[in-house]
Amino acid sequence: MNQSKKITDGALLAAVFIVLLLIAVFVPVVSLIASILLPIPFIMYAYRYNWKPSILLFVVVLILTTLFATYLSIPLVVAPALGGIMIGTAMHNHASPFETWARGTVGFIIGFLFAYVFAQVLLQINFMQEFEEMVQQSLEQSKALFEQFNIGAKSDDQLKLLEEQMLLITKLFPMMLVTASIFISFLSQWIGYKIVNRVEKKDFKFPPFRTLRFPVSVVWIYFFALIISFFDMNQNGFVFLGVQNIMAIIGILIAIQGVSFVFFFAHEKRLSKAIPIIVTFFLILLSPILIPFVRILGIIDIGFPLRERMQAKK
Repeated sequence: MNQSKKITDGALLAAVFIVLLLIAVFVPVVSLIASILLPIPFIMYAYRYNWKPSILLFVVVLILTTLFATYLSIPLVVAPALGGIMIGTAMHNHASPFETWARGTVGFIIGFLFAYVFAQVLLQINFMQEFEEMVQQSLEQSKALFEQFNIGAKSDDQLKLLEEQMLLITKLFPMMLVTASIFISFLSQWIGYKIVNRVEKKDFKFPPFRTLRFPVSVVWIYFFALIISFFDMNQNGFVFLGVQNIMAIIGILIAIQGVSFVFFFAHEKRLSKAIPIIVTFFLILLSPILIPFVRILGIIDIGFPLRERMQAKK
């Protein structure tokens, strides 16, 4: 009976995934919504039956998708499948919400890396090279426009600075991949919690954001990377690129920690819930100016027991 239910659920969820995939590819109006929902069938199945049957479902879906939409659709399956299986398996094993989030992030990172390698090896598409060529064309058009209006040599310096900043994006590709995986994993897990709670009558939920605490090792990694960045290194070298990406990723985590402390502070002082939300809105709006201060707050919150002291005084 249990085996029969596994097969029935697998067939149903595989059909749901393929329908969502076809909508995401061929229906522009709702393609974004369908793309966001792609991991959900795998989350549901992995939550019910753990990872081994989920891998079998993944293989079946991969074969069916290739038949329906050619092998070009394979990358569209791998990332949501791996991310969904990691999240669902963590839920099946009663992992904490933050651990589930971390596992899902790893799954999406692996899936996105596969898609990147797939595009380069089989489709002969180098996204970094395409982006660099696009930047060069854009800068040449801007330079021609400046020359047409007789703008002086100062524009050349500005264009050179702009080129360096835009090309830096290609060097920070790992950071962008990790950041996207973190965000997509959180969104998938949140939707997965809602659907599992409704269908399975469970009570999965994230703890309050104010309780988020990263380990102290995050600060040490950031400081070590910061110290290494002071050395004169080849800007195209592996060490430089690695340090820049590590600092960017850890910097995001520390900023998130700083925002979490704002929510914690507002809760402890019994301030209106709207206050930390408004503060977060302005942090996003004025991020180039305010993010450094939020990172300092995050470092202090991780490295020193501010929360414990506030709760002890209370």
